[in-house]
Formats: sequence, C-alpha cells, structure tokens
Amino acid sequence: MKSPTKTTRLTPESWLDAAFHAVVEGGFEKARVQLLAHTLGVTRGSFYWHFTDHAELISSLLMRWRDRELDLIHQNKLNHDSLADPLEDLVRLLDVALQHAGKDLINMRFELALRGLGRRDARVAEQLAEVDKARMNLFQHKFLRLTNDPQKAGELASLFYLSIVGSHQALSRPVNTPQLSAYLKRIICLYLIDPHFSQPHVAQSAV
Repeated sequence: MKSPTKTTRLTPESWLDAAFHAVVEGGFEKARVQLLAHTLGVTRGSFYWHFTDHAELISSLLMRWRDRELDLIHQNKLNHDSLADPLEDLVRLLDVALQHAGKDLINMRFELALRGLGRRDARVAEQLAEVDKARMNLFQHKFLRLTNDPQKAGELASLFYLSIVGSHQALSRPVNTPQLSAYLKRIICLYLIDPHFSQPHVAQSAV
C-alpha cells in the first residue's frame, strides 16, 4: 500500500484499508498498530485519534466486511429476481460469483484469514455464520424459484455454495489454463442448474 504524504489527513477508513491489506498479506497478526503506522507513514500515536485500541480497529474491520457482504447479497437478490427465467437467474448469479476469481483474490484471502480467526473467537464466528446464512438463503431462494421444492432447493443451494468455494480455490492458483473458469461454469450448470445447459464444451478436466 502506498504511504500517504505529509499533507495527507488520515481517516478511520485509511486505517481500516491498511489493516485489510495487512490481513490479506499475512493474516491478522500483521494488522498490529505499529506495523500499520509504518505502512501509512505516520506515528503510532495518530492511530488513537480514530480508535480506542487495537480491538476496536479489528471489530470495525470485521463489521465493515460483514456489512459489505450483506449489502452485496441484498443487491444480487434485487437485481436478479427481475429475470423471469429462473435458469437465467441462477446462471447470472454463478457468473457474479466466478467473475471475482483469479490469482489476486484478495477478498477470498481475507475471508480465509477471517475464518481462521473465527475458530478462536466466538464473536467472529457469529459474524461469519450470519454471512453464511444470508448467502445460503439467497441460493436457496434462487433454487426454489427453479424447483418449487423447498427440500431440493436447500440441498442444491448447499452444493452450489460448496462448488463456488471450491472454484474460488482452484482459480486462485498462480497458474491456470484460460479455459478453467468456463469449464467450472459448465460443470456447475450441467450438474446443479440445468442438464441441458448449452455452453460449448470446454475440454478441461484437471482442476
């Protein structure tokens, strides 16, 4: 992250952004106040103009992540429910989920670090559970439009979520064939959304 000039006035968001990128690069142990101050090119004392202590910084960082994820879920529901065809609706949702994938998946790297922290911190685990539940509710809602069967919709939503998580892991590798994303989309569509999905066949079996 680029350090600010002497005339730059830092805001709470400046510290939160620095903490976010520190976590992405090395986990939550890298989000210590002294390290962040060095990254931002300021003294440690300037931190306390914005946060009471390190715990408040981390709490604010997690709340910002939670709010952004829930807002994204809400927007996906509103935008895609306007599609009359539930198959097209699900394919569009899959496109949104996959388009963020690649070797620089900073959001995924942050979330992986967050899940590690959640195994040691009950409050973090609660926020993760809230986001996971909202994602699952969105996916189940989409599959219910398609199947009109609550039990089947729930089962397909679980498989869909696991498929997306696995796809992100595969696409985050340093080296991938250009066809991998299309291959993943094709097999998820064929086996979870539409057995007659008409995307051209993509020869790629090694993930």
